[in-house]
Amino acid sequence: MQILLTGGTGLVGRALCRHFQQQGDSLVVLSRQPDKVAGLCSGARGIRNLDELDNSEPVDVVINLAGAPIADRPWTKNRRRMLRESRIDLTRNLVDWMGQREQPPAVLLSASATGWYGDRDEEPVDETSAPPAPDFASQLCQDWEAEVMRAEAFDSRVACLRFAPVLSAEGGMLAKLLPVFRLGLGGRLGNGQQWMPWIHIDDLVRLFAHVLANDSCRGVYNACSPGVVRNAEFTRTLAHTVRRPALLPAPAWALKLLLGEMSILLTGGQHVQPKRTADSGFDWHYPELSTALQQLLQKQA
Repeated sequence: MQILLTGGTGLVGRALCRHFQQQGDSLVVLSRQPDKVAGLCSGARGIRNLDELDNSEPVDVVINLAGAPIADRPWTKNRRRMLRESRIDLTRNLVDWMGQREQPPAVLLSASATGWYGDRDEEPVDETSAPPAPDFASQLCQDWEAEVMRAEAFDSRVACLRFAPVLSAEGGMLAKLLPVFRLGLGGRLGNGQQWMPWIHIDDLVRLFAHVLANDSCRGVYNACSPGVVRNAEFTRTLAHTVRRPALLPAPAWALKLLLGEMSILLTGGQHVQPKRTADSGFDWHYPELSTALQQLLQKQA
């Protein structure tokens, strides 16, 4: 199979490249720095522009992961524009390119995020839930998915995986938290009662492989563990795993002052349930937070 990835040099993309390389698939990664792709992405071929594929073998599968990090800096006007361009504009160009191919790719799998659901407080939500009152993050995800779904017009099988925060020893949220918690400086965010979905990176890779392998899988799937926890429980479990106290909470007002509207990513909650994911027959290796953290930290030791 020939697979084209966007965002392939990121945390999830690198993990997917390792997986598909082990399966013997041919990998092409669209990147602004194609000369670095082979080293970062398990020997994948790097390209800067989609037209470099015009005279190559047909692309069978497109995996769209591209998007500037949403939580690494405040949402200024310029940052909002970059977040939209890196997701929506790139996806629009990608889907347009698919439609121009003599043989469009058979499958398009795209990242989205559980931010689609907005801040839902105690309300359980799943893939069938209605969209929330719009805020920036939820509207971003809704517009992103709308661009992805246009590929159905080319008879491609399309699926969007709404990522929860991904737990990995190699980067992402956990890598940022670990130094703080190992110093005993961790603590809950706000009142700690907000629901906090998550997924182990190995399960996320396995979910991509599961959706790709099953022709009946199309539409939206929540890429999260069934063992969703509140922030206070996440904090306690991580602190217990690294054998440190977690006594320094971050008040909601301080997060709002520091981060502005972006603070909703930390103080808002989503009680996300992966209903369609479970109904598709997917089986998690790490459904519980304590087991996931123990496995990841053992790998790091």
